[in-house]
Amino acid sequence: VIDGKSERGNYPVEKLKIRQWSLRITEYADKLLEGLAALDWPETKVKQAHWIGRSEGANVDFEIDGHPGKKITVFTTRVDTLPGATYVVLAPEHALVGEIVAPAQREAAMAYVQASSKKTDMDRSNLERDKTGVSLGTFAVNPVNGEKIPIWIGDYVIGSYGTGAVMAVPAHDERDHAFARTYGLPIIDVVARADGTDVSSAVDAFTDDGAVNAAAVSRSKAPLTVGMTSEDARRAITGWLAAEGKGEAKVTYKLRDWVFSRQRYWGEPIPIYFPVECDGDPRAPGADVTVRYDQPIAVEDSELPLLLPDLEDFAPTGDPMGPLARAIDWRFFQKDGKWFARETNTMPQWAGSCWYYLRYLDPKNADVAWSAEAYDAWMPVDLYMGGGEHAVLHLLYARFWHKVLYDLGHVKHPEPFTKLVHQGLILGTSYRYYEVEATGATLAGTTKVVRSEDGQELRLASGEVVLERWVSEDEIEIANNRPVHKKLGIDVVMVAEKMSKSRGNVVNPDDVVARYGADSLRLYEMFMGPLEQVKPWQTSGIEGVSRFLDRVWNVCNGAITDDPAAYDAETKKAVHKAIKKVSEDIDALRFNTAISAMMILVKQLGALDATPREAAKTLALLVSPFAPHIGEELWQRLGSATTLAEAAWPTFDAELVRESLVEIGVQVNGKARGAVLLAVDATQDQARELALSEPKIKAFTDGKQIKKVIYVPGKILNLIVG
Repeated sequence: VIDGKSERGNYPVEKLKIRQWSLRITEYADKLLEGLAALDWPETKVKQAHWIGRSEGANVDFEIDGHPGKKITVFTTRVDTLPGATYVVLAPEHALVGEIVAPAQREAAMAYVQASSKKTDMDRSNLERDKTGVSLGTFAVNPVNGEKIPIWIGDYVIGSYGTGAVMAVPAHDERDHAFARTYGLPIIDVVARADGTDVSSAVDAFTDDGAVNAAAVSRSKAPLTVGMTSEDARRAITGWLAAEGKGEAKVTYKLRDWVFSRQRYWGEPIPIYFPVECDGDPRAPGADVTVRYDQPIAVEDSELPLLLPDLEDFAPTGDPMGPLARAIDWRFFQKDGKWFARETNTMPQWAGSCWYYLRYLDPKNADVAWSAEAYDAWMPVDLYMGGGEHAVLHLLYARFWHKVLYDLGHVKHPEPFTKLVHQGLILGTSYRYYEVEATGATLAGTTKVVRSEDGQELRLASGEVVLERWVSEDEIEIANNRPVHKKLGIDVVMVAEKMSKSRGNVVNPDDVVARYGADSLRLYEMFMGPLEQVKPWQTSGIEGVSRFLDRVWNVCNGAITDDPAAYDAETKKAVHKAIKKVSEDIDALRFNTAISAMMILVKQLGALDATPREAAKTLALLVSPFAPHIGEELWQRLGSATTLAEAAWPTFDAELVRESLVEIGVQVNGKARGAVLLAVDATQDQARELALSEPKIKAFTDGKQIKKVIYVPGKILNLIVG
């Protein structure tokens, strides 16, 4: 939604209140937070904790002047600032707005409500945008001092978050401060700095914890004293509100209950139906039908699965009931002589993606979703590989789903995924130039432009609006070491960014496979860099990997020898070092360095007159997880009777990989001065003697007294001289 209109089609958009099903994920908020501690996850744990957003505070009830029995409940984490509340703001969609608005303000208020319905929650909650609102012309009563304060509506308050209302303390909240200054509302300081010095919020809000000031004491019936800490003041005011029946301590969450219904055809039908009140057949044209949505009935297990009806036309029509409402014979049915109506909403895609890993355990089981034996063999998931973009949606929802199943006794672990790793995006290469919006003139991508504060426009220094234009690699050429548009002849700028059709930077894997082979593609993706790092795609890189596979082929498919003498100690050492490195790197998901180790081995084997068969077979095994087609082909050509899938992974001989010599750096007074090669078990005296015999190092020690020697075996030697 952009400026109240759909991105596609530019149609007007407004919010409607419709009947929805929700899953009460907020009931599991604490369990979802507590469970994070036991997980070996990256920064996703922090993201989920922030998304759940546990806040401890208080609910405060404000009576509405002139409306007996009506009250506004607000949640606040800063109840210590209640004496400084000078107005209340309701979300435009708050249920009380239409009831309590003063007649003189009704037209303006309802127009504001209508305008707000065309904005997204994201737009409304943007901290950078100007805060707007309309007074309702009515007043609330501040419970802590009895003061009447005005009630406003403002679209920066979201109806679905918290109670849809906020108590505004402009002296101690930045949004409230901006709103108060815009509309000339009172700003009263009630919190001093922690050391007791007063603050002035005329220009900026003071939002830190501090100490109660004299104004707060004079404006509060709760037992406050000057100098009381903000934390103590929160306890005092919360206790007083509870005793007076005007509020209570409350824990709330940013996490909202999960809307789990969609007004579309595709999706699992919700297995719920409702009684129908109708004289006659509800399917008859013009029938007067009342569906009792307040009396939901669950479909019996024996009637599952509930299948979608066949519909020739399931396109949306604007009817909030959704296309299933048009399947009259499916929607209405009789049972025991009574008419009922099926639910016409369907489930979202999450209905399958939240537990697919459990069905994968036993996908062909027609009796149960998964057997106990399959669960015991596989669960919990040891390693989950997925993009970081799923951090607060799929991964959170799957954890919630699993915890519900755990509480119902269907699974044996409270968490589904033990370890999580996010693979980095592979970026595509885009090429940019500019076009002047008014004239269509094209400009080089190196032209200096300025982006507007809202990020929506680009302008030249002259003020003209320019548009970004993007071209693919096929449309550029390199001239004087610069990328140039082939047709326009202007410089373009290369940008590495997420692949997108609109940018023309999508790399089609089918094209890569057709040119270089599937093994080259797989190997290059693993070799581009650390698994979790964002990496730009480079065609030259895959060409290098393809040449490496050619060398693997030549080493294992060229001159092969079975002569035991050819498999000498040096070659064995190289092979076993590769086994060790590749095995350890695969376990640690360091695939790029595992491939580097294989490249080193291939270079060493390629220098031989003939490759020992055992060495070649080991190389085929090591390569196979990355390049399975070539690995399997070489395995067969080397005389193996079984497939690689049946072969045992090679193990290394610890004695063969043990180094006898090691190179260590030598420092003099902490500065690097050279290096020496010595036995791995060399003593400090031996290392010192060898270092002092090196001319480069000796030049910095001659004529000086060695006062101290710092020696870390196998790492470094530091000579302190004076």
